[in-house]
Amino acid sequence: MRTHRCCTATFASAPTARWKPTLLLSAIGAVTKRIGLIATASTTYNDPYNLARRFATLDHISGGRAGWNVVTTAGEAAARNFSLDDQPAHWRRYERAAEFLDASRKLWDSWEDDAPVGDKDAGVWADSSRVHAVNHAGRYFRIQGPLDVPRPPQGHPVIVQAGSSENGKDFAARYAEAVFTAQQTLAEAQRFYADLKRKTAAAGRNPDNIKILPGIVPIIGSTEQEARRLERELDELIHPEHARKQLAGVLRVSPESLPLDAQLPEDLPSEDQIEGAKSRYTLIVELARRERLTVRQLIGRLGGGRGHRTFSGTPEQVADAIQDWFEKGAADGFNIMPPVLPSGLDAFVDQVIPILRARGLFRREYTGSTLREHYGLPRPARVFADGGAAGGAAGAAAGPAAPAKPTEPAGPTVPTEPTKRELVVSEP
Repeated sequence: MRTHRCCTATFASAPTARWKPTLLLSAIGAVTKRIGLIATASTTYNDPYNLARRFATLDHISGGRAGWNVVTTAGEAAARNFSLDDQPAHWRRYERAAEFLDASRKLWDSWEDDAPVGDKDAGVWADSSRVHAVNHAGRYFRIQGPLDVPRPPQGHPVIVQAGSSENGKDFAARYAEAVFTAQQTLAEAQRFYADLKRKTAAAGRNPDNIKILPGIVPIIGSTEQEARRLERELDELIHPEHARKQLAGVLRVSPESLPLDAQLPEDLPSEDQIEGAKSRYTLIVELARRERLTVRQLIGRLGGGRGHRTFSGTPEQVADAIQDWFEKGAADGFNIMPPVLPSGLDAFVDQVIPILRARGLFRREYTGSTLREHYGLPRPARVFADGGAAGGAAGAAAGPAAPAKPTEPAGPTVPTEPTKRELVVSEP
């Protein structure tokens, strides 16, 4: 579930009532038992203490089902809502995000797991010797701590990331446990998968502990012809002028420079000149150039999945496409992006999931209750060992804490990796 930092430029063109994701997911968590609850939140326009507290609360409310999709938020319109004239540079947003994650992990770990004791006779709710200051001092943040919420049930909420630029991949290799990504072809997906797994190992982490989940827009029909017809009907619902303005914003050009029945102009900016969503910009331009699409055709391709792979076919063909990428080293699972809701999701669950189960690719029953267990991820040990950088009772002056190393946390973890590799499936 995504959050937005600015309203749409034209209120008549799209829904603008975009509610706070963590609040909505808290309500959903209260009436569900198993599904994961992943909210998008920005490290550019928040502070670590508030977001760490918010996601720890969601993890407690849901019994360990919270995930945080970490974004750095591109766009001048968002910046102008936070007292800035322009968006921070791409590299600076990721530098801030890295420190933001380091500080958040320290805050989640400021409570030892056994700090709450609930001793009514002694009148003690928590052992204060097991609650620690973090004393974080960095370039962007100074935080004393501790957090005012006990350590989350999962240790840390599952960290998700969606940037595919070089800065984004380096960040994912250090911190992410699941990556939402967009590739159009098997070869592109295989290259991204191998590169990110390699970067993760180079960062000192187990590559199995980062799940790569390309997006797919499944348009499902009882026959291939029916699926193609449904795809055409959906394309016809796109408003060309509104879509052209959106495309022009991504490409950093004027809408007038994008005639609907011509190909993209040759003199587009290079990726190095883009300070916004670099990887999405490159994906769109390469798709248009490779397939020699007109602007109108490109808008149709982007309409349902915003650059993610769109696949039309029967339930068996959709299952074949998923299995092919999974077995050929292009994905650990998929971010399912139905073209319409709720009917598109119902069709996938009712028609495709049974085929994947019959092929032994998807679980028949939940084997755990937390999002980490659903994803086959270990529960992290505390970043700070007892008596380490965060040692000392709450409020103790322990001096600035050393930045967390970009490695897997040391110490024991709860093994949850399934013995057989299975698809991971999410839905935005």
